[in-house]
Amino acid sequence: MESLSPSGHRFRRIPRQSIATNLKLDPLLDENLEQWPHLNELVQCYRTDWVKDENKYGHYESVSPVLFQTQIFEGPDTDIETEIQLSSARQIRAEDTTDDDIPSTSGRQFPDATFSDSSHSKVLKVVRMESWSSWHFGQSPLPAYEPAFDWENERSMIFGQRTPETPTTHYGSGLKISVKVLSLLFQAGLVEPFYGTICLYNRERREKLSEDFFFRILPTEMQDASITYEPRGVFYLDAPSASICLLIQLEKTVTEEGGVTSSVYSHKEPVHLTERERQKLQVWSRIMPYRESFAWAIVPLFDNSITAASGGSTSPGSPLAPSVSGSSSHEGVSEPTAKITLDGKLGYSSRSSVIVEISNLNKVKESYTEESLQDPKRKVHKPVKGVLRLEIEKLQASHADLENVSESGSVTNDSIDPADRIADSTFTKCPSNGSDGPQHSNSKWNFFDGKEIPKNGSNAVGYSDLNADDFQAFDFRSTTRNEPFLQLFHCLYVYPLTVSLNRKRNLFIRIELRKDDADARRQPLEAMCTREPDVSLQKWVHTQVAVGARAACYHDEIKLFLPAIWTPMHHLLFTFFHIDLQTKLEAPKPVIRLRSEISLPIMKELVPHYLQDSGKERLDYLEDGKNIFRLRLRLCSSLYPVNERIRDFFLEYDRHTLRTSPPWGSELLELEAINSLKNVDSTALLQFLHPILNMLLHLIGNGGETLQVAAFRAMVNILTRVQHESVDDAERNRFLVNYVDYAFDDFGGRQPPVYPGLSTVWGSLARSKAKGYRVGPVYDDVLAMAWFFLELIVKSMALEQTRLFYHSLPLGEDVPPMQLKEGVFRCILQLYDCLLTEVHERCKKGLSLAKRLNSSLAFFCYDLLSIIEPRQVFELVSLYLDKFSGVCQSALHDCKLTFLQIICDHDLFVEMPGRDPSDRDLLTKQIIGRGHESGSLYIFDTKMNYLSAVLIQELFLTWDHDDLSQRAKAARILVVLLCKHEFDSRYQKHEDKLYIAQLYFPLIGQILDEMPVFYNLNAVEKREVLIVVLHIVRNLDDASLVKAWQQSIARTRLFFKLLEECLILFEHRKPADGMLVGCSSRSPSGDGPVSPKYSDRLSPAINNYLAEASRQEVRPQGTPENGYLWQRANSHLSSPSQPYSLREALAQAQSSRIGASTQALRESLHPMLRQKLELWEENLSAAVSLQVLEITEKFSTTAVSHGIATDFGKHDCITSIFMSFFSRNQPLVFWKALFPVFNSVFNLHGAILMSRENDRFLKQVAFHLLRLAVFRNDNIRKRAVIGLQILIRSSFYYFMQTARLRVMLTITLSELMSDVQVTQMKSDGTLEESGEARRLRKSLEEMADEARSPNLLSECGLPENALVVIPEKLSENQWSWSEVKYLSDSLLLALDASLEHALLASVMTMDRYSAAESFYKLALAFAPVPDLHIMWLLHLCDAHQEMQSWAEAAQCAVAVAGVVMQALVARNDGVWSRDHVAALRKICPMVSREITSEASAAEVEGYGASKLTVDSAVKYLQLANKLFSQAELHHFCASILELVIPVYKSRRAYGQLAKCHTLLTNIYESILEQESSPIPFTDATYYRVGFYGEKFGKLDRKEYVYREPRDVRLGDIMEKLSHIYECRMDDGNQTLHIIPDSRQVKADDLQAGVCYLQITAVDPVMEDEDLGSRRERIFSLSTGTIRARVFDRFLFDTPFTKNGKTQGGLEDQWKRRSVLQTEGSFPALVNRLLVIKSECLEFSPVENAIGMIETRTAALRNELEEPRSSEGDQLPRLQSLQRILQGSVAVQVNSGVLSVCTAFLSGEPATRLRSQELQQLIAALLEFMAVCKRAIRVHFRLIGEEDQDFHTQLVNGFQSLTAELSHYIPAILSEL
Repeated sequence: MESLSPSGHRFRRIPRQSIATNLKLDPLLDENLEQWPHLNELVQCYRTDWVKDENKYGHYESVSPVLFQTQIFEGPDTDIETEIQLSSARQIRAEDTTDDDIPSTSGRQFPDATFSDSSHSKVLKVVRMESWSSWHFGQSPLPAYEPAFDWENERSMIFGQRTPETPTTHYGSGLKISVKVLSLLFQAGLVEPFYGTICLYNRERREKLSEDFFFRILPTEMQDASITYEPRGVFYLDAPSASICLLIQLEKTVTEEGGVTSSVYSHKEPVHLTERERQKLQVWSRIMPYRESFAWAIVPLFDNSITAASGGSTSPGSPLAPSVSGSSSHEGVSEPTAKITLDGKLGYSSRSSVIVEISNLNKVKESYTEESLQDPKRKVHKPVKGVLRLEIEKLQASHADLENVSESGSVTNDSIDPADRIADSTFTKCPSNGSDGPQHSNSKWNFFDGKEIPKNGSNAVGYSDLNADDFQAFDFRSTTRNEPFLQLFHCLYVYPLTVSLNRKRNLFIRIELRKDDADARRQPLEAMCTREPDVSLQKWVHTQVAVGARAACYHDEIKLFLPAIWTPMHHLLFTFFHIDLQTKLEAPKPVIRLRSEISLPIMKELVPHYLQDSGKERLDYLEDGKNIFRLRLRLCSSLYPVNERIRDFFLEYDRHTLRTSPPWGSELLELEAINSLKNVDSTALLQFLHPILNMLLHLIGNGGETLQVAAFRAMVNILTRVQHESVDDAERNRFLVNYVDYAFDDFGGRQPPVYPGLSTVWGSLARSKAKGYRVGPVYDDVLAMAWFFLELIVKSMALEQTRLFYHSLPLGEDVPPMQLKEGVFRCILQLYDCLLTEVHERCKKGLSLAKRLNSSLAFFCYDLLSIIEPRQVFELVSLYLDKFSGVCQSALHDCKLTFLQIICDHDLFVEMPGRDPSDRDLLTKQIIGRGHESGSLYIFDTKMNYLSAVLIQELFLTWDHDDLSQRAKAARILVVLLCKHEFDSRYQKHEDKLYIAQLYFPLIGQILDEMPVFYNLNAVEKREVLIVVLHIVRNLDDASLVKAWQQSIARTRLFFKLLEECLILFEHRKPADGMLVGCSSRSPSGDGPVSPKYSDRLSPAINNYLAEASRQEVRPQGTPENGYLWQRANSHLSSPSQPYSLREALAQAQSSRIGASTQALRESLHPMLRQKLELWEENLSAAVSLQVLEITEKFSTTAVSHGIATDFGKHDCITSIFMSFFSRNQPLVFWKALFPVFNSVFNLHGAILMSRENDRFLKQVAFHLLRLAVFRNDNIRKRAVIGLQILIRSSFYYFMQTARLRVMLTITLSELMSDVQVTQMKSDGTLEESGEARRLRKSLEEMADEARSPNLLSECGLPENALVVIPEKLSENQWSWSEVKYLSDSLLLALDASLEHALLASVMTMDRYSAAESFYKLALAFAPVPDLHIMWLLHLCDAHQEMQSWAEAAQCAVAVAGVVMQALVARNDGVWSRDHVAALRKICPMVSREITSEASAAEVEGYGASKLTVDSAVKYLQLANKLFSQAELHHFCASILELVIPVYKSRRAYGQLAKCHTLLTNIYESILEQESSPIPFTDATYYRVGFYGEKFGKLDRKEYVYREPRDVRLGDIMEKLSHIYECRMDDGNQTLHIIPDSRQVKADDLQAGVCYLQITAVDPVMEDEDLGSRRERIFSLSTGTIRARVFDRFLFDTPFTKNGKTQGGLEDQWKRRSVLQTEGSFPALVNRLLVIKSECLEFSPVENAIGMIETRTAALRNELEEPRSSEGDQLPRLQSLQRILQGSVAVQVNSGVLSVCTAFLSGEPATRLRSQELQQLIAALLEFMAVCKRAIRVHFRLIGEEDQDFHTQLVNGFQSLTAELSHYIPAILSEL
């Protein structure tokens, strides 16, 4: 931690520049001044160098700003990373971008330095060791939080902040202009030398503003080659004004080749002169080398009439316009308006000058005064045809100022603005005669860059320094200004005006300065300045000659230097000469000086002692003694005060110093003189302020007590007046600051230091006040000016310290602190105590004086820290804290914060020691007594930094304070302090940062101990505190950090709560996420108007920075980084005259409207600023996340050793922070850093993290990993896959299987499906699989991809064997790719089911079959999770109920009950056993899926066994019962009720049991009813449907069996299916064909592109049915027994012939029987089942015939043999018997048996039959007839009267049939 000043010298000398450097004043001052101490003091005051304390205003060297990278925040559907890579590849840069091209991404250095770094912070390019350093994951969050940190600006916010003043230069701080005469040209050329003067002149007030600058212009042949540099005249201006101009007067020597022109002296023509007259002419020309007035011109420098001639103006008030439009044409000439404009703003550094050509020169004939030139009555002279060329240049402040700029200065001087070079000129024309308004003249300007100006390199310092030859014209206004004299000047300007005589003369005047009037022949003093360059002072000078004038006028300015010590005998003597060839002398005359304009008489002769009154009567006067000579005098002296009271004071000061005053009453006289200073007028007081203060301090230092007090009071009075009467309304008056900072040097060590005396006097006064004595109203003034005295005391001490150690100090070492003498320190301590009491008391009254005094006291301590032993200062600080202890009143607390803020800003704050060991106990008690009990943390040892400890304690107290603004202030103080350390170039080493982190570490302990205090802060303050916490923790060493985790489990939890808060509060939300102003309910009530909020997450300072930035114009920088963005945005805002006016207006409107949204404010920002803001926010979020991750990793590794206090059963700290990580929007860099940590955490703590207690955590992690697996950015997606593999690995190692993880992943996949859009709309309006779904599928496949795994791992920064490496404590590798594949497949199944379901969304309502199927698939896919399985089954159940498919709905309810029952049986906690489950399985085969105990027991946050209860099973069983009864499948109902009954039995619910049995009774009765019905009961009809055509998609070439309600006929189902599928044929020409028959379809023979449906009615096949039987199937035959109506085989018969005919006789008619096997059995969970197997049997015609006969036989026999329980139910039997007999033996029915005989037993076919077939046919016929005969007999027994006729018909029919058959089978007669 290096020292501040490299040389160890604290003070810098600033050499004084004298105005009169080029004039040798010294001879006049070198007289013996010892006799005149006040003169000595004055000269010392002006001559000694200024002494500037380099440390006073702080010293800060910032490191170069951090450069931020763009952070990529990806969404599921973005891949910004790839886009950026592509675009950067596209921008093939033509040239390498240099550092300057890269846009500054840190606010601390704005483009074009508009907001450049603060004045003191010289930005050093110190490479930050830190950035992306090896031991951190990312950058520190602090630079991104406070990206525009400006130390200077932050300091200026402190109440009562001292601001450094620029030392007042010679004449204020206005403009400085140099004028150089380049040439004078006439038509005839320049053949003789010309001379002239230039001065500043105020046209309106007709007064000279400066002394004359003399110049000469020589013809080329007369120029001296050795003179290379023509002097410039330098003029000073206060401010630009239209009335200020240059007055130029030209004259030429009146000579010809033959000598002096005679016309001046005589009216005779030269030829008429006599020889004697010619000789006299020669004499005269030697006495008076006369030059005649030639011409004059006035050049206005400023004119407001051209404010913005050529574009927008740089500053609203300046007449100078940046010539935007013509920036390229340097010689651009605009209209001839003839004006020069120079910008009024100081500090352009580009040296640009303007060449002015002045052509409006006016001829002068007669003598004149300057006033008469402007007289409108005067006749106008002819113009001169000539052009004078001047070069006018605006200069920077002088060398002294430049010195100052570098150390405190306004940086405007350094920031070279690209536009200013142009701005310094305007292309307008130069001036005409100002009084007449603009005249059209031929003047023109040229403009060139200052680089071409020749200058003397040795002398020129930068741009601003003047050449040694330059003439600095004295500014007359400096003698009237209200500001202190800083230069030594002591001269008199004499202006002879007129001499009025009674006849014409050729008069000129000689002027001299004489010491006395004793002898007129004695030589005068050498004090007169001449016009010639490089000529020393002369004894006398002459004016011009007024030719032939009765009233002679003069315009000469005569300057003479006065002696330092003058007497009443010093006087001016004027001698008047009349130039005539008679050479007559006029009398001289004396002058009494120091009145500004005087008229005097003229004496004829001088006599000795002509000044004395006694000699007056001897004098002879011209013109009868009238005052005929008018002259004007101007005294400019900083040695001689015009004010009499000041002179008296100086006199008494001399007496006191020389001890020459008379012994009696001397003190009284002195007191009177001192007291009378109060009544001096303010201008005089200000002008002599520095010497007066010096003299008063001298008196305070070594006067007696009375004098000391008087001097102190006078000083207070003077200071107060200066403070109040100056125009400056700053709290520290500029002149006083200049005095303390620069002029005061404690008498240069010539006298003892001031501070002991000053503190004694003030201390005694303060003590008197404290004791209650009356000290008069002056005491309030003392307090108001306390800052001045305190700063004086400090500077005096510092100077003494420097002098003490100056010579003994080795080079490069710091001055050691000075130990104050005990007495002086006690005195200062008492004074400080008194002042504190004042602050305390006045604060309560709310006086602002108290706050100012508080700041002054703080700065006093601040300054002392650099000078005296810090522990002495700590005594003062602890005194302060005692006075303001604890939580005090708001105003007092505010003062305390300001006090700490100021002290902690000290440059060496970090390096401060602690208190003395002896003070330790005292301090500990103080702190404990003052704050919370947590004060016990700070047992102060000497190593501890006392100030930081106090600061932490007090800031924490403030956060607990009620005042909201103070909370915010406290938080701000802390952030600013840490920023200051962080960016300080001295503290960039790792050990420095560690030390600083340890200093502030106790704060974290405080927060953790008092967490409610933190929670009570609003969001902005929380962010401030959290940034600080993160920054401290970042730089801490691990050992210290672990201490924070060792106290208790709860405390460690709180620590991680803080980290979670970080992630929440700094999460990067896209602007679209809805950012409203005021994220907290309570926004801090600031004193001023609240600044607009551009960002919620960055530091509050950023809002001010951006508000300020948007006010300034940001010029586009066309850099490659941001160029394209800017150009696009700027295209419609390119008008330079109104830069962004619309946007600015919007911004102002936004900020003025209360509650303007942050979004709108951001929109109003310039695109570059907005880009910058987003960059900062992104980087902040990224840095915070990475920092928290880094801490978490440290925690995880530390936790392995169990050396910390945390819950080792759950590791809730780790789990909560990981859940927080995953659930927030994170940048790409974070995801890249996260997974190695994720891996290591699961390696170290897998067993705990995978345990049941952490199910919720695992589920969250699984969910987010799957969510990330959907991302389009491949880097993130791959890492998600790795994350899933890490989970699987842990599952293998800690559970030996993945069933539980599968449950978890299935659950999370299900949840994810509701978040992720799995489908997207195609252009034709249909849906297709979305990118997200495809990417998820790809990720799930990659998860099980053994080949890709090693690459994937190494890409993501993990070792290739990460998955198979065996964790500690485990012996064998458990990883199994096959299980992973199974897991992956089951998840893919769920994904596919979800996707299919989503794709059906558009046809859901129409195609109920597909809808039901999709629900079914979902139920299957999510079967591992009972809850989800049940959920989808219930959805399916509802869908079926809507379709009125009651049986299917009932099956769903059964399936649900089955899931619950199985789970209960598996857990052995139900009333059921495996037999019951088996019974249920008979009803619904789906129940056969084994549910693992693992799955049913997986309690995962809202999923799991708790819902699987007996009651829920009963509920669904009852639902199934209800639905089955609606479907009339009563035998199922019975089975179900039998499962419910055990439950009620076990519960002894007899009422329920009774209900159940009643129901059972009803059910069995219904079954009986169905069976006894003569019409066989069918519960449904079945149809086979075949799909052929590509448009059907997955259905193409598949066959399904549909189960439909029993009333649905073939036509109905055809219509229904046509309707469903026609809608899907999107293009109009697509049609749907229905294949009309049931023959086998050859799909390849069908027409391509056309869709076909084949629909056939099918019959269910009974379980024991013989499908090979040739009998016809009559369904009623199977209804005899109660069978479960469960069918999975179906058949249909198709007749065909082999001879190609469509139909033939019985003998040709073959039959094909198709048997279909379905996937599952009906009633199923869906309405249609896929046909998985199809078999065909063919029957020959004869077999067909035999089958037909056998079928009828069987039907009759069945009816006859059916057992009947009682006689009462004969009726139904009779009816069915009648029906069958009628169809068998009625006479009309010949087509049956008879047709068979005809077909097969006669003619040709009979010969074809095999004998076996023939016998079978005959046997069948015989049996049929026998059964018929039996049936007729039974019929006879059953019938009553009404059926006799019918019976007769039957008998007749039978007989005739027998007769017919006997033709074919003769044996029949014998059989029957």
